[in-house]
Amino acid sequence: MDGRVALVTGGARGIGRAIAARLAGDGWRVVIADREPAEGLPGRLVQADVAEEAAVRSLVEGIAAREGRLDALVCNAGFMIRKPIAALSLDEWNAVLGTNLTSAFLLARAAEPLLRAARGAILTIASTRAHQSEPDTESYSASKGGLLALTHALAISLGPEVRVNCISPGWIDTQGEALRPEDHAQHPTGRVGRPEDVAALAAWLLGPESGFVTGAEFLTDGGMTRKMIYAE
Repeated sequence: MDGRVALVTGGARGIGRAIAARLAGDGWRVVIADREPAEGLPGRLVQADVAEEAAVRSLVEGIAAREGRLDALVCNAGFMIRKPIAALSLDEWNAVLGTNLTSAFLLARAAEPLLRAARGAILTIASTRAHQSEPDTESYSASKGGLLALTHALAISLGPEVRVNCISPGWIDTQGEALRPEDHAQHPTGRVGRPEDVAALAAWLLGPESGFVTGAEFLTDGGMTRKMIYAE
C-alpha cells in the first residue's frame, strides 16, 4: 500500500482513529479530517467541518495539491443527539443528518475525480441502528439508515472504477468503559467490540483483496443483531 492515500473523517478519536492507525501501519499516507484538534495522530490533520460544502471542497482540493492522489475515502464522522422526539429541534435534527449523512454525499461528490483516477474505494461507517433502535434516537437512526442506502447507490453510480461498501458497528468500546461481565457475555462472540475490530475489516475493504466486493454492508456487532432476546 506504499504511496496510497486515504482520507478518514472523524479520525481524531474512536473508530476513526483506529482506522487511520491501521491504514498508516499498513503503509498508507493518511489524511484525518476532524472538527477538533488532537495530539499524536497517525496522519496529517485537517480541522474541518465536513457537513459544510465549502470545507469539503477545500479539504479535497488540499489533498489533490499536497498528496496528489486519493485512493480511499472513509466517511466516519458522526455524532448522536439523544432526546425525546418532542424535544428534538429541527436544527438538532439537521445537525445530526448533516454530519452523519450529508457529509458523505459532499465528500463522495468532491472526491469522485480523484477516486476514479486511482480506481479507489469509499467506506461508510453506519451502525446497527440502521436496523434496530433504542428510544429517543430518531435523528441518529435515520442518518445511519440513509448512509446505508447511500452506500449502495454510490456503488452503482461510481462503479466499476470506485467500490463503495459499508461497515455497521454494534457496541464498540471507544471510551475504555468499565464493562461488566454480563456486557461481554450477552454477545455471541463473548465480548464487546473494540475499535481495532472495525479497523481490521476496514483495511480489508479498502485493499485489493476485496476487489469483487461493492455495495455491501458488513455488520460488526458480535452477532447481536442475529440474537433473539425475550423478556423473562
